[in-house]
Amino acid sequence: MSAVRDSELDDDYEWPRPPQDGWTADDLDKLPNLPPHTELIDGSLVFVSPQTRFHSRVMSLLEPALRSQVPEEWDAIREMTIKLGKRNRPEPDVLVVRVDADTGPEQTWFRPDDVLLTIEVVSTDSIDRDREVKPRKYAAAGIAHHWRVEENDGLPVVYVYELDPATKAYVPMGIFHNRLKLTVPFPIDIDLTAVDRRR
Repeated sequence: MSAVRDSELDDDYEWPRPPQDGWTADDLDKLPNLPPHTELIDGSLVFVSPQTRFHSRVMSLLEPALRSQVPEEWDAIREMTIKLGKRNRPEPDVLVVRVDADTGPEQTWFRPDDVLLTIEVVSTDSIDRDREVKPRKYAAAGIAHHWRVEENDGLPVVYVYELDPATKAYVPMGIFHNRLKLTVPFPIDIDLTAVDRRR
């Protein structure tokens, strides 16, 4: 998908009009001229606003830190969608996925069964989606672990959740400032104060 600004569109360009029953997860790869990181939530296209510096820095901290600490059968990747069903294909900021779920360089989505952890970095335009809508959908799909990251005085604060299989809902497991140290879903130790460190 490529980003196209209004000024770059022809005068006769028409924005995609949703079908009567809404878009489907399979439509997301076929629609032309969608902005990068477009998500599908309940059959509606969700366009993401420009990324903040904090948002970008947190993803740049977490993805390589997780990639260096995940067990061999897992991998960390950022900004890939998860096909949760016919009408939902959200895009977490960072994911931990099965290595054997890699289908090649043209892959655009993962199945929920392939995902161990989703991470959402909360932005001003996505507070409700990141705090409520998307975590509820990830839990209902059976994704075992979820982190929500918020900004406090320029530093990330990580809210850690684990799925209760009986209720299919996330249970809070802790709030982490400065250092994220966990034993589940695998041993993790991340210096959150390094978010702005360049080397």
